[in-house]
Parts: sequence; structure tokens; C-alpha cells
Amino acid sequence: MSRDWGVFLDRDGTMVPDAHHPVRPDQLNFYTRTGEALRDLRAGGARILVVSNQSAVARGLLTPAGLGAMDRRLRRLARDQGARIDQTYYCPHHPDITGTCACRKPAPGLIRRGLREFGLKPGRCYLVGDTTTDMAAGRKAGLRTVLVLTGWGRRARDEVRRQKTADRIVRDIGGAAVWILAQRQRNI
Repeated sequence: MSRDWGVFLDRDGTMVPDAHHPVRPDQLNFYTRTGEALRDLRAGGARILVVSNQSAVARGLLTPAGLGAMDRRLRRLARDQGARIDQTYYCPHHPDITGTCACRKPAPGLIRRGLREFGLKPGRCYLVGDTTTDMAAGRKAGLRTVLVLTGWGRRARDEVRRQKTADRIVRDIGGAAVWILAQRQRNI
């Protein structure tokens, strides 16, 4: 199956509960529907790419090696549920500590990197996240965007509606997968 389209997923608050700067792998556990959503999206032909701000590194709460351990845990959780993540992209910066960068959402740098590395066209891709910065990054990169109401999503909902930065607002990652796959069916 040709994987010529992709879904970019925020990590904390979207795939896993937001533990506010998690620093230990055991702090990462999938939401109930995450494994199923990843499996369904892969079965539908999507590349699965994670894009996540991880300022705990800049704050000195987490080392780059520690971030690597967290990433291995995330991938293991996916594998244990019969799913696969194609790539993860993390921004370790924080503007107050390291200055501005092109990779920290709402900047689209991580997304653009994934698009380039996998040869994906923005108009064929989606961003799923729980914050206004996720929606803004997806829009800036030319993706369709889905706000989930997990994590910070309920707090972000009114602002996202005002800014009109989400193509769809859904309960959770499972709802995002259902909507995305329905959109793909309409476009085939």
C-alpha cells in the first residue's frame, strides 16, 4: 500500500494524558482509544508522525537521553497495541530559555520536516492536537486540522472556534481517526 498521506499527532494531551512536563517513561500511557486509532489510520494508508514540544529539555528537567527513553516508551506502547509510528519529531526548546526557533509549535518547522522527509503533500495530511498552538502549526504548514477535547482541548475549544483554525473538533483521538478516514474515503 502506498503511504502518500500522513497524520501528524501531538503527543501530550492527544495520544497520552498530559502529565505537564513528563520526565519518566512510565508517565506515558496511551489514552484508551490511541492504539486503535493508530492501527486504523495505518490500515487506511497513513504515515503516522508525532510532532511535540518538549521544553522540559530546555528547562533542565529532562536530558536528551531521557527524551530518547520517553520516545522508546511511546513507540513500545504503539507496538504493544499492534500499531506503528513512522517518525517522531521533538522540539527541545523554550523561547524564554533558548530563544526562538523554527521547530516549536506554533511554528511549522517539525511538520515541514516530516513532509519533506516522507515526500508528503500538505494538502493530503492532517494535524491532530489539543491546543491552539497545534492548530496554528498545522494551518501554517497547510494541513487540515483536528482539535481533540482531551488534554487542553476543552480549554482551547472556544479560542479555536473564534480563530477558525480547526477543520473539525472531536472528543478524542479515536474520533479524529474516524473523521479523517471518512474524509479520505470522500476524496478517493
